[in-house]
Amino acid sequence: MGRGLVLVGLIASSILFAQPKRVLYVTYTAGFRHDSIPVSIDVLRGLAPAQLEVTATEDLATITAESLQAFDAVFFFTSGELPISDGQKSALLEFVRGGKGFGGAHSATDTFYTWPEYKNLIGATFDGHPWTQRVRMMIEDPTNPIVSHLAPGFEIDDEIYQFRDFSRRRLRVLMRLDTSSVDLSAPGINRTDGDFASAWVQPYEQGRVFYTALGHFDSTWRDPRFQQMLRNALLWLTGQIEIPAHRVRRSNRGWPWATR
Repeated sequence: MGRGLVLVGLIASSILFAQPKRVLYVTYTAGFRHDSIPVSIDVLRGLAPAQLEVTATEDLATITAESLQAFDAVFFFTSGELPISDGQKSALLEFVRGGKGFGGAHSATDTFYTWPEYKNLIGATFDGHPWTQRVRMMIEDPTNPIVSHLAPGFEIDDEIYQFRDFSRRRLRVLMRLDTSSVDLSAPGINRTDGDFASAWVQPYEQGRVFYTALGHFDSTWRDPRFQQMLRNALLWLTGQIEIPAHRVRRSNRGWPWATR
């Protein structure tokens, strides 16, 4: 009886004092630098300190096979052509392929235009932002734990991206722009299909990938709804919760872009 109580106590202690998963948050800027970066660092560090230990850095030397062994996920809020070597690029890809997580916010898609595999990793390439205003977002995957709290949709002020190299054949879209909340005749619109996805997930071999296009303003990062989405995403990226990540097969009815 005594030994049993000791065993239960040890198990409980191991759960209570389990080390949080480690996330490397990279905010290096080689292009446009967002004023919201300092706020984003504070937000990520405070999301779930008992479960997530976030290390923010602009030191790209941390992206090596050896250094990445200390982390469970890497998250980018970057821009431009980051000055890393081919060896570092390979290390990042192998880190994710081997079962770890990779995530990005906003301008993470405005990064590495000359590295073809990066667009496959992050899911798409930035192709302009036709609107900076209050918009409505629609939740496409309302039972998905990352965004279920946002269903069926919500309004937010942000800079809204459009993408190229984007395909629903690869990605499980979580959220998209409600185009009835914007002017579709605005200058700078390059997409003609009305498909402005704003968050998605995908498997990357054994790894996990999450991206959200939101995050331009301080107010976005301070929004509790956005913070909960990021918390859920980071818990998934670090293997602490499970969610479906493969693309959704839909009929064409009501979804003009369903098979693209």
